[in-house]
Amino acid sequence: MKWLVSLVGAGLVMLTLRDLFHTLWHPTRHGGLSRLVMTALWRLARRFRARRRVVGLVGPLAMVTVVGMWAFTVVLGWAIVYWPHMPGAFAFSPGSKAAQEPALLDSVYLSLVTVATLGLGDIAPGEGWLRLVSPLEALVGFALLTATVSWVLEIYPALTRRRVLAIRLALLRDSAPTPQQIDCTAGALLLDSLATEVVRVRMDFTQYAEAYYFHDGEDHSSLAAMVGYAATLAQRGRAAQRPEVRLAGDLLAGALKDLAAILDQRFLHTGGAATKVFAAYAADHGRSLAQP
Repeated sequence: MKWLVSLVGAGLVMLTLRDLFHTLWHPTRHGGLSRLVMTALWRLARRFRARRRVVGLVGPLAMVTVVGMWAFTVVLGWAIVYWPHMPGAFAFSPGSKAAQEPALLDSVYLSLVTVATLGLGDIAPGEGWLRLVSPLEALVGFALLTATVSWVLEIYPALTRRRVLAIRLALLRDSAPTPQQIDCTAGALLLDSLATEVVRVRMDFTQYAEAYYFHDGEDHSSLAAMVGYAATLAQRGRAAQRPEVRLAGDLLAGALKDLAAILDQRFLHTGGAATKVFAAYAADHGRSLAQP
């Protein structure tokens, strides 16, 4: 029975590590515990659209919640591993009152101290297999800390790329380029560079799905609001006279179609065309698509 309880704890730890792996290093559209938490917080925040400060904090709060969930389940899982073998399989420092505490409390305490790599030493594993398992928890704790820092450092450059594209589209809309200005070599280069940026954003949504749950601020910096104008530019490029402009327009249209497919597949589930997906994307972020 003791080993069965320990196996339950080990399974909880493995479930957490699997979710961490799929969230940070091998994202899949099927999601996991972290995606369920983020989606739940997002849907809850949609009920508070009037409170912009609350909505704007959804992304950061979701990341903090997920990291807290990972830490909690790792500590709890290892505590369950230790629990059936406490106190007999552990050595207590002289004068310590830890042995007088409930076995579950001692197990949670030891798990917390170990995952934080504090190494206080008042409770130490005595059996051979526990002497091997306990350092593994410290390694997992160090890996969790490193993964959290890496996650934060990776997500914000992705958000910056998305906002840069949105601001660029807003500036183009405000400048209102004529068909003649689009139908030239400079126009072809413009459309080609926009297609490249759209592809980068598409890859960001694939690699960092949690970026979807971040609000971008005002309309001019929100891709949800400005992506419709990119589709307008693609249509103008495809209707141009110059072949290089038509090619660039086709590239931009293809990149936007691919972006819409990722958004619909992972988040929106409309099953419609790109225009419908972008409208749903804007609505989900409390925006309306920018008009040309």
